[in-house]
Amino acid sequence: MAEPAGRGGQRALTRRLRGVAGLAAVAGLAWVARDVPAALGGRLTGARAERAARSPQFRGGTFHNRPGSRSMPGVAGRDLVRELIFGKQKRRPSTAVPLLRPADAPAADDGRELNVVWYGHASTLIEIEGRRVLLDPVWSQRCSPSPLVGPRRLHEPPVGLHELPAVDAILISHDHYDHLDMATVRELTARQSAPFVVPLGVGAHLDRWGVPEHRVVELDWSESHRLGGLTITATAAQHFSGRGLRRDGTLWSSWVVAGPHRRVFYTGDSGYFDGYAEIGAEHGPFDVTLMQIGAYDRAWPGIHMFPEEAVAAHLDLRGGLFVPVHWATFNLALHDWSEPVDRLWAEAKARDVRLAVPRPGERVVVDDPPPVDGWWQAVA
Repeated sequence: MAEPAGRGGQRALTRRLRGVAGLAAVAGLAWVARDVPAALGGRLTGARAERAARSPQFRGGTFHNRPGSRSMPGVAGRDLVRELIFGKQKRRPSTAVPLLRPADAPAADDGRELNVVWYGHASTLIEIEGRRVLLDPVWSQRCSPSPLVGPRRLHEPPVGLHELPAVDAILISHDHYDHLDMATVRELTARQSAPFVVPLGVGAHLDRWGVPEHRVVELDWSESHRLGGLTITATAAQHFSGRGLRRDGTLWSSWVVAGPHRRVFYTGDSGYFDGYAEIGAEHGPFDVTLMQIGAYDRAWPGIHMFPEEAVAAHLDLRGGLFVPVHWATFNLALHDWSEPVDRLWAEAKARDVRLAVPRPGERVVVDDPPPVDGWWQAVA
């Protein structure tokens, strides 16, 4: 029988259209969310789990910070969710963050040359004595398992992954989404041949994402990997790990990258702790330190440093040039967008610390760094 005319037919048609739209929406969400389970990563099993269990950092089924690590107490009574929604902080820049392209920078040299190219947040390229080491590459639009929710980039990557030069190693400090990104790892696996050098347990994520076993090097604290003329050493950090509901199933690390003549230190994410002085005594002095300065808060002082603490850590490490990382790219805390680097600049001047604050994509020649010009202040 034909569909009745008039209002009844219109209502039936509307119901059908709504049903089709609802099905399309569900299908769209399912399509977008198809990679979320994979993005959560893998679990420690087999030989990898057995090796983790032998680590001095592994107790009771999880990894731990060093006993007695120093940290300030958190702030009780704050409503962080309310502050996140209604807080008056200016957590985004007012204008576009200036980016530099490879053509804007001089070509790298070898020999004793040491350069740093900061791409934003913690993603950094170290050019050291003719080798290249890529740190914590994250090129996705969000640091999240989902492309729909989670912190979104405040500036584009200054170069595409296809524009990166061939690298000799890819270092990962820990498995949080702003340091370990599935899409970026998969593309680097296809485009590069370098090994991924990671803390214990992180190889389980890489396995799930299709990184060949021979390209995964897992290290515990104080373990090293030789790569040509470089020695890459995992060193202690004070942080935590986890990509889902389970925490601390993989280790977190800072890194020492040392050639015959030049030395670089990278904090990863960490609170301030006594270990920096020990790392400086054992592995320093360092020509340059790449120090986390952003995403701090009084509520979590034990896992991210305040800028003043980062300067103190740099001095503990016996660092030469200080290059800040872990700021500018993602909104991950409640402070103003430019506050970390403003505080850093003041503290560096007060303590006579050599400082370079590059724009994303800018190459810093460690022996001849650009003067600090406050470029971010015009952006903020």
